Amino acid sequence: MRRLGCGMSEGKIYGYARVSTKDQDLSIQKKALKAAGAESIFDDVGSGTTTEGRFNLLLLRQFLRKGDTLIVTRIDRLARSIADLSNIVREFQQKGVSLKATEQPIDTSSAAGKAFLDMLGVFAEFETNLRKERQMEGIAAAKADGRYKGRKPTIDAEQIKRLMAAGKGATEIAKELKIGRASVYRYLGD
Repeated sequence: MRRLGCGMSEGKIYGYARVSTKDQDLSIQKKALKAAGAESIFDDVGSGTTTEGRFNLLLLRQFLRKGDTLIVTRIDRLARSIADLSNIVREFQQKGVSLKATEQPIDTSSAAGKAFLDMLGVFAEFETNLRKERQMEGIAAAKADGRYKGRKPTIDAEQIKRLMAAGKGATEIAKELKIGRASVYRYLGD
């Protein structure tokens, strides 16, 4: 911890990096965070559309204390949904933690930085929603052209029927095939 004059201590500077897939590289973000003064860097591989499954983000949030600063390269590395971003920022405000971004004028210790953060959060969620709409439009077009077949079934319907014919019940079949009982009933209903 660095010391300020008068014996008061300044908080620690943490960094957080995230990529969506394992084939993406975290090194550029980590280098930028270190250059911005991050003393410890936490990272995750996973979607930014939710904070679920991002264990290092959860761990980092537990480490943060009053006076600490969290640095990200861009706000979408932290969250892509307004709900998640709002929850994280509110938690940081309650703890007395500042949030800064190296590539955007975000610094929640100032009113202008907070306003900019709110606007970026809206745009990040808007971008995510547009991407989902384009994806759904692409799937619809592919289905109309007969190019989209969907995901291959992961459950063998014939195996379910054979086990049922052998006198096994839905619960036994589900346990044996390691699937949900509802899936067995769904296939038996066809």
